[in-house]
Amino acid sequence: MVYPGGLLTPQEKPVPLKSISVTLSICEFVAGVSATLNYKNEEEVPLEAFFIFPMDEDSAVYSFEAMVDGKNVKAELQDKMTAHTNYENAIIRGHQAFLLEEDMCSRDVFCCNVGNLLPGSQAELTLKYVQELPLEADGALRYVLPAILNPRYQLSGCSEDSCLNMKTPVVSLEDLPYTISMVATISSQHGIDRIQSNCSLSPIEYFGDNKTSAQVSLADGHKFDRDVEFLIYYRAVHTPSVVVEMGEATTKSDGVLGDPAAMVTFYPNIPEAQASIACGEFIFLMDCSGSMQSPISKQRRSQLRIDVAKETLILLLKSLPLGCYFNIYEFGSTYEAFFPNSVKYAQSTVEEALQRVKLMRANLGGTEILTPLQHIYKQPSVPGHPLQVFVFTDGEVTDTFTVVREVKSHCLRHRCFSFGIGEGVSTSLVKGIARVSRGTSEFITGKERMQAKALRALKRSLQPVVDDVSLSWDLPDGLSAKMLSPEQTVLFRGQRLILYAQLTGTMPPAEATGEVCLKYTLQGESLENKVTFSLQPELDANLTIHRLAAKSFLQTKDMGLRETPAGDKKDVLKVSTECGVISSHTAFIAVNKDFSKPIQGPLAPRDVPRPMLLHAAPVMQSLSPQRCGTGRRARMYLSHRQEKKCLSEACLEKPKSRASAKKTNAETHGPVVEDNRLAQLISLQKADGSWDLNEDLALVLGMKLEDIQAALPDKDANSSSWATVLAVLWLHDNAKDMDCEWELLERKAVAWIHTHAGSDRHELVKTAIAFVKSSVDPAIFGP
Repeated sequence: MVYPGGLLTPQEKPVPLKSISVTLSICEFVAGVSATLNYKNEEEVPLEAFFIFPMDEDSAVYSFEAMVDGKNVKAELQDKMTAHTNYENAIIRGHQAFLLEEDMCSRDVFCCNVGNLLPGSQAELTLKYVQELPLEADGALRYVLPAILNPRYQLSGCSEDSCLNMKTPVVSLEDLPYTISMVATISSQHGIDRIQSNCSLSPIEYFGDNKTSAQVSLADGHKFDRDVEFLIYYRAVHTPSVVVEMGEATTKSDGVLGDPAAMVTFYPNIPEAQASIACGEFIFLMDCSGSMQSPISKQRRSQLRIDVAKETLILLLKSLPLGCYFNIYEFGSTYEAFFPNSVKYAQSTVEEALQRVKLMRANLGGTEILTPLQHIYKQPSVPGHPLQVFVFTDGEVTDTFTVVREVKSHCLRHRCFSFGIGEGVSTSLVKGIARVSRGTSEFITGKERMQAKALRALKRSLQPVVDDVSLSWDLPDGLSAKMLSPEQTVLFRGQRLILYAQLTGTMPPAEATGEVCLKYTLQGESLENKVTFSLQPELDANLTIHRLAAKSFLQTKDMGLRETPAGDKKDVLKVSTECGVISSHTAFIAVNKDFSKPIQGPLAPRDVPRPMLLHAAPVMQSLSPQRCGTGRRARMYLSHRQEKKCLSEACLEKPKSRASAKKTNAETHGPVVEDNRLAQLISLQKADGSWDLNEDLALVLGMKLEDIQAALPDKDANSSSWATVLAVLWLHDNAKDMDCEWELLERKAVAWIHTHAGSDRHELVKTAIAFVKSSVDPAIFGP
C-alpha cells in the first residue's frame, strides 16, 4: 500500500521520478513536443527505474537524450534486440544507461528505463516527437497529451515481454509523487480565433495584429486525472497546401533524409451525393467488458461508457436505410451475435435488436475483440451489400498488433469505423483498425456527444464509392516525386488528406513552382483538386516533415515486432534508423561511459507509480510480483496463473448468465433511453421512417392525444402521415442544434411521407405548421 505523503513505493522506497515538464509548439496543424522527465535518486543504493506512459500512436518520436549531473548523453536509435543487449552490458560494466522503447504489443505505450542511477544523482531525460493534429467536424484541431494509461486486458497467449505486464504501483491522485507542467505556443498565418481545453489554464496571451500566435500553460497543481486536451480554432477555413522541406546535407543521398520532402494537404471538394436506398451490410461490435462500466469522464454526473454506447447504437439502428442488412455483436471474454447471420432491416428485426440493446450490460469480463472479428470475417457476404463494421470500445487490450493485422488481412472486403470511448483508450487499436481498413476513427471524452460522431461515420459509410483515386505531379525537368505515403484508395466528404513525397533529382531555381493534382471519380463524374506551390525548400532543423513522412511509412509497414512480415521488417528497420523515428523494431539507448563503477549485487528496481482514478476499474496490484526478463534488465511480471486469477476474481466483473444479466438490468437500470424528449422521439420512430399516432408520441410532443387527433385535416387521412409530419416539425423546432444526429432519421421520414401521404401531403404540412405554430419552411418536406 502507499503511505501518506506519496513519496514511497509499495516497498516503502522513495520514487525517483520527480516531475514531468512539456513544451508544446503547434504550427498550423503540426505539433512538436519536447517532454522532460526529471529523476533523482534519494536513496543510498544505485537504482534502476522503470516508467510506463501512454502516447498517441501517431506520434513520431525522433530524439531521446539524457542530462546526468550536468553531462549531456545523446541516445542512438538501434535495432531493439541490439539495444537491449547494449543496455544490459552497459549496466554490467557499471555505466549509466537509458532505454526508451515502444511496447511489444501496442505502439501507443512506451517504457523508459533508467539504469544505474547513483545515490544523490539527478537525471533529466528528454524525448521529442512530432504529430499531425486531427481535424474535428467543426474545424477544430485537436491535440491530446495522454496522461492516463488504463489497465489493458491480457490474453493468455500474449507476449510476456510487454511492458503492460509490469506490476506498476498505483496511487491516489493526491499521493502522486511527481508533477506535470506544460507550456504551449500556437501559431497560424491565418490567425487564431480561440483555444479551448478540458483543463485549467493560465490566461491565454495572444500576439500579432491578427492574433497569429498565442501562448498558454497549464494552471499550477494539475494532476493526472485526465488527458490534457486542446481544441484550436483558426480564423480561416483550411485550404489545400504543399510545404517543401530541405533535406539533411550530411545524410547519404540515397536515403529519405538526404532529399527534400513535400507535405501535401488536400481538403477534397467532394459533392454531397445521395446513397442508394438499399446499400450495405452493417455489423455493430459492442464492447461489454467490465471496464465499460466506468464513467466516460471524471466530471460529475458523467454517464457510464456502456450507457452512452447503447444510446448511440439505438440512434444508429434507427438511422440505417431500408433494404440494408445488419447484425450486432456484444463481446468481452466471450461474444454473442444477436442473429445467426445478418438480417434484413425491417420493423420486426429492428424491434428485436432494440430490446436486446436495452438489456446490454458491461458484464462480459475482459476485452477479447479478436475472436468476434474472426467470426464476422468467416460469415458469407451478402451479395450487393458491402460490409461496414462499427466497433465501439474503450480499447483496453494488449494484443493490438494481432487485431490490426487481422483487420488488415480482410481490408478488401470491408471498412471499419472505430470509436474509442473515454480517456486512456488505446489510440493504437482504435486508429489502427480504421486506418488499415480504409475507415475512420473517432474518440469520445468529457462532455462530447458520441451520437454526433457516430452519425458522421454512418454518413460516410453510406456515401457512394469514390473510384480511380490518383495523384499526379507536374515538376520541372530533372525533378521527380517518390511517394512515401501509402496509396490512397478511399476519400470521404469533409475529410482532410495528408500525403508525403520525396523529391529526387536537381532542385530548380528559387522562383520555380510545381503542381500536384488529386484526381478521382464519383458516380461517373471525374473530379480533381490542384495545388500550385513553390519549390524553394524551407529549412527546419528538426526535419519535421521528413519525420512525419517516415512515421506515415512505418504505420503502413510496421505490424509489431512479431507480426511484421520479413520483407517489410527490412524496410521498417532501414527507414526507422535512417530517419531516427522509433518503431516496434527499434529502441533508443543512451550510455554514459564517463562513469564506470562495478556493481555490487543487483540494482534496486523502482517502478514509477501511475494515478488511480475515481470510478476506474480495479487494477492488478494486490498480487505478489514475480521477476522475469533477460540479464540485468529485471521487470515485474504476473505469472499466467496469477494473471488469470486476477482477471477472473479481482479485476473484472464475473460474467453472469444471460438470463441473470437481463433480469438485473431491467430491474436496476431501466430502459436505456435517457429522460429527454429527443431520445424518446427517436426511440418511437419505426424502421420505415414513420411514427404512429399514440399516447407516447403525444407525450414527447407535449400535447394531448385527443387534440392532435382533432386537428387532423382529413379524418380519413392516414394518422401515421399526420404523426410523422408533426414529428419532423418537432425536430426542427426543438432540436435544430443537434440536426447532425437526426438528419438521416428525417431523410427516411420525408421519403416515407412522399410515398404514403400522396396528394394530401401539402395540406398536411400546411395544417401541421399552423397547428404547432411553427416557423419551419415547408420546403423541408420537398417539392
